[in-house]
Amino acid sequence: MNNLLYDKLFGVHLENDAPFLYLLDGQNITYRKFLATSRRIANTLVEMGLEPGCCVAIQVEKSPEMLNIYAACAQAGLVFLPLNPSYTVDEVKYFIENSEARLIICDEKNKKDLSTIAQKLGVLVETLNSNSTGSIIDKAASSPEDFETVARSKNDLAALLYTSGTTGKSKGAMLTQTNLLSNGNTLMKEWGFTNNDILLHALPLFHTHGLFVATNVILSAGGSMIFLPKFDLDNIIENLPKSSAMMGVPTFYTRLLGDSRFNKNLVEHMRLFVSGSAPLLSETHIQFEKITGHRILERYGMTETNMNTSNPYNGERRAGTVGLPLPGVELKISDPETAKELSIDEIGQIEVRGPNVFKGYWKMPEKTKAELRENGFFITGDLGKIDEDGYVHILGRDKDLIISGGYNIYPKELEEIIDDQVGVLESAVIGVPHPDFGETPIAVIVSETETAPDLEIIESNLSKSLARYKHPRKLLWIDQLPRNTMGKVQKNILREEFKSLFS
Repeated sequence: MNNLLYDKLFGVHLENDAPFLYLLDGQNITYRKFLATSRRIANTLVEMGLEPGCCVAIQVEKSPEMLNIYAACAQAGLVFLPLNPSYTVDEVKYFIENSEARLIICDEKNKKDLSTIAQKLGVLVETLNSNSTGSIIDKAASSPEDFETVARSKNDLAALLYTSGTTGKSKGAMLTQTNLLSNGNTLMKEWGFTNNDILLHALPLFHTHGLFVATNVILSAGGSMIFLPKFDLDNIIENLPKSSAMMGVPTFYTRLLGDSRFNKNLVEHMRLFVSGSAPLLSETHIQFEKITGHRILERYGMTETNMNTSNPYNGERRAGTVGLPLPGVELKISDPETAKELSIDEIGQIEVRGPNVFKGYWKMPEKTKAELRENGFFITGDLGKIDEDGYVHILGRDKDLIISGGYNIYPKELEEIIDDQVGVLESAVIGVPHPDFGETPIAVIVSETETAPDLEIIESNLSKSLARYKHPRKLLWIDQLPRNTMGKVQKNILREEFKSLFS
């Protein structure tokens, strides 16, 4: 028995002197140097008493050493649990306690607060700072560089990622070696990555997008990353000419389009722009292609599955869709009530099956049973349809479905029409309680300018395009939509804010 995850992502690069990470200060870290540091950290973790299968939680700012710890966990057979640095101490307490983590690695400034919690739970605490200092680094410096890779099977747990928990307690998605390895390898092939690629990496590492998509794709290909601590417009513009690809969220692209320095000459060496984690506005697609000549490639994934679909690298990239199922991934649309598979262009819940689909929810067997069918299909919680050409359209979350007076209303259908109206930048349609209909749709609109769009004209145009029961009961104008770290609109916040509108 070997350790496929480590062997295929990291072990193949042991003698590789090519750059892996280009840092903002001008330094670069070769694969050989990176893996030497990772082996020292692996020894340090074992010296602390951590055994294969133990969970290592890490809540730090983005740094090369965070990736070292990911590699060390893979080599030592430990379960890697990255946590959002913005979580409060109370939130982190839940994750540590629920995951049964044996070690928490945190920023020095949080050590005191976390140590109190860790002591009660019997958890070790080490530090890692964004400037590459910390107790874990100090200990690793005196650890041996040789480390014998721990054997693990393809179905062993490699990582634990917690969902956002907008409708209750966060759930820990159990990701196996196969889940991580298959997805990285598939995306490398589908998106044409080679060891000549230089990826501009400005995504966070606590999320699947920056870690298990961007990083694993580059590791699979043996390419390099320009490793930025965060999205900074000046740093992005400075490094685009040195890059061949970039992965980002919609906010990255809208900010670039708003800068006069962003033009076709700046990206003439680029071959690929990928966007995910939230939908791109059609306006962004059009404007980006007009300025650069590039069509942004959108894909679809989630914490429990990594990536499921992608618009083609070679082929038609259709704005408003997330492309076609990836090789090895089965995707179908089913009726939420009967589980019967639906036909082309029928709207229902999206289900996926494949080597990318997680093992289940940590310590939640009933939740796992409810969402992961015995036949291997995972009920994603997303609503969508498949068109006649096989392209997948995401129409929202099932919890965003509005049932008004017994009629189903899909917010995305309304949002697409509203977004096309003059003066509208974007919109969010939500259901709020209503005394007569149970709930009713309202539209929250963001203007392209500081002036409010003409809501009466928009309402009139909607009445021409939609059946009466779909009409938003009210149109509201706000400055901006609430979003999470990855750019997803947080409709739960809007529902809470406007829940008493008709009471």
